[in-house]
Amino acid sequence: MLACSDIGSGTPLVLLHAFPLDRGMWEPQRPLSESCRVIAVDLPGFGSSAVDPGFTIDSAADRVADLLDSLKLGTVALGGLSMGGYVAMAFARRHPEKLSRLILADTRSEADDAAGRDNRDRLIKLTEEFGPSKVYEVMLPKVMSDETQKNRPDTVAFVRGIAARQSSAGVIGGLAALRDRPDATPGLERIAVPTLIVVGEADAITPPALSESMAKRIPGGKLIRIPNAGHLANVENPDTFNRSLTDFLEG
Repeated sequence: MLACSDIGSGTPLVLLHAFPLDRGMWEPQRPLSESCRVIAVDLPGFGSSAVDPGFTIDSAADRVADLLDSLKLGTVALGGLSMGGYVAMAFARRHPEKLSRLILADTRSEADDAAGRDNRDRLIKLTEEFGPSKVYEVMLPKVMSDETQKNRPDTVAFVRGIAARQSSAGVIGGLAALRDRPDATPGLERIAVPTLIVVGEADAITPPALSESMAKRIPGGKLIRIPNAGHLANVENPDTFNRSLTDFLEG
């Protein structure tokens, strides 16, 4: 069973983390537990969840569904950022009956192109040789905005610490799952629940234009840009991020 934290009460909000992090990245969202039940999940091979040799984005969505069953939850609001967003879209496709609302943050529906897959393979080799911390250092220039990197060292250190505690096996499995994930774009038009798309205005990995495209494809999709934030909008500007989620969940 996937590891998770479970705080608060009320409407269940399930949060799925980015690569190469774990549920600890959602610590800035703890205030949301004042109005809903926040369940932050460690995806397979990350945090306290065991490595799954068969880890794919689709299988991770099924594992999340199993976790919700074990918690005896009915429908939930599901949010995912980056890799977590890929899993959330797979969940929407494979388990729509368990979904009441969907939040897609700093993510994209398209599969990796050839260059993207080659980069995943390069990072796998880098992990094998130097470990997961090296992978994050390579990613850092694009993960957070220039403003965050220059002026918010505590935020950079917070994320770096989460990345550093991941295992090489988990990171390698995650990279392979990201590399091989299917194109989720055809399924966007079939999403039948209220959907919020959130993106940092300075996101260099999944730029706002990709979020705009998703918002147009999802019936009734709502797009919010988070100022002063890059790819990790929930960490870089938690106040605006949290307010956006609260308004969406209460709307």
